[in-house]
Amino acid sequence: MSATVTAGVRFPSAFLRPCRAAQISRKYRLTTVRAASDGALEVCVKASITVPDRLGDCPFTQRVLLTLEEKYLPYEMKFVDLSNKPDWFLKINPEGKVPLIKLEEKWIADSDIITQALEEKYPEPPLATPFEKASVGSKIFSTFIGFLKSKDPSDGTGQALLSELTSFNDYLKDNGPFINGDKISAADLSLAPKLYHMEIALGHYKNWSVPESLSYLTNYMKTIFSRESFVKTRALHEDVIAGWRPKVMA
Repeated sequence: MSATVTAGVRFPSAFLRPCRAAQISRKYRLTTVRAASDGALEVCVKASITVPDRLGDCPFTQRVLLTLEEKYLPYEMKFVDLSNKPDWFLKINPEGKVPLIKLEEKWIADSDIITQALEEKYPEPPLATPFEKASVGSKIFSTFIGFLKSKDPSDGTGQALLSELTSFNDYLKDNGPFINGDKISAADLSLAPKLYHMEIALGHYKNWSVPESLSYLTNYMKTIFSRESFVKTRALHEDVIAGWRPKVMA
């Protein structure tokens, strides 16, 4: 699902496709786009530290953007330099964290709260993951960070990550291709950006990659990483590498 950018607003291409299919007049299409632009959701995101005016390397922000893309909601990104936070940003969000979205004239922080609010306000298409499946794969991110930061090859952090990945691979074998079966859901949109960071950061700093034997996991990653919504909202490799450098060097 690609998006059209008009006056700084992103429109998932599926939003405009019905106009093209019906061959509606150009005047009507422009009116439709303008009306949608007026309702575009404002999202504060981390700015790239390597390329001007590009999305940065926050997996929690990507989770929110993926949700917007998968729900075909137009949105406008406001890039925030987190190393030099502007006054306008701190005024609306004193904690200075991203992502941040404006819903019903209120600024909301925290990707968990934001995605839940989006699901409630825009229930179609549904992305909610059943409660019993919502925590599948939830320990992968913390074990990845532990392994990335580790300076001791024998401390067990690498094995801990492999154990979590193997468990997730086995789950996908029995329940996949996605966490909730045949359809992508909120749990996938939360986990996939973290797996993307894991793949890049560990490949760069540890010369490590997911074992080929975990074929259900590798297929899962390839499938989601090639999805149009993911390609549109992913960070540059250079930003991911730079973003994790402080933790590696600490």
